[in-house]
Amino acid sequence: MEQRPLVEPSELAGLGPIRLLYVPAADEKIEGLRTVPIADWVRHALKSRSGLDDDAYWLEAFTRLGVGPDALTVVIDDGRMTEAARVWFMLQYFGLPAAVLNGGVDALDMSPQQAPDYTGQLVLVPGSGSVELRDRDTLKGELDRVQIFDARTQAEYRGEDLKGNNRGGHLPGARNLSHADLLDGTRLKPAATIARMLDETGLDGGKPIVSHCNGGGRAALAALAAMVSGRSRVSVYYLSFADWAADESCPIHLQS
Repeated sequence: MEQRPLVEPSELAGLGPIRLLYVPAADEKIEGLRTVPIADWVRHALKSRSGLDDDAYWLEAFTRLGVGPDALTVVIDDGRMTEAARVWFMLQYFGLPAAVLNGGVDALDMSPQQAPDYTGQLVLVPGSGSVELRDRDTLKGELDRVQIFDARTQAEYRGEDLKGNNRGGHLPGARNLSHADLLDGTRLKPAATIARMLDETGLDGGKPIVSHCNGGGRAALAALAAMVSGRSRVSVYYLSFADWAADESCPIHLQS
């Protein structure tokens, strides 16, 4: 059975042994939770064509955390949901069972049974997850065949907030729905609500959906939300708009 990408705190007890991963906002750690060195992961992702090309690096990174195919990894962050979604996307992309805990660390009101570190030979299978990965060159060639889910703010979408990029605006045909609108505080909104919001934005699922933001985290949350809403053909342009804007050959629109 395919694992749902989002789990509720009340469901943890029924999942059996799981592995909890904590994605901190800074360098803090929580006793009993494996901590993801997310700043290192983000820096390394920027060095490759798609963000996840270096299989050897990710194999070592995941091995150090003790995750594996034998138990579900539940990812938790401080409530932003974007960093937990980022790690979820990476794990599932390489074929590891993973989900995000809805509500972040403050929603963790119990100590679920945790599986020990995986001691087998970890094997990663890039591209085997439910949510696929897109790189810039691939996306350039399929703009007319996909729906672009721009999860940035309206100011970023309109080109008013450059976020340090040399160009601003949005990808041709992109539909804008800020990641913040997907959340109710620290929780993802109900599936039916998200489905309606996507429909109203023009992301009806008639074509494959490719999400992006400026640097990966919001894009991953947008993809998770799309999956929760029932969309089945979802990809993430992980390096996102910062990568697109840096290539002058990539078209950008400014009109709202």
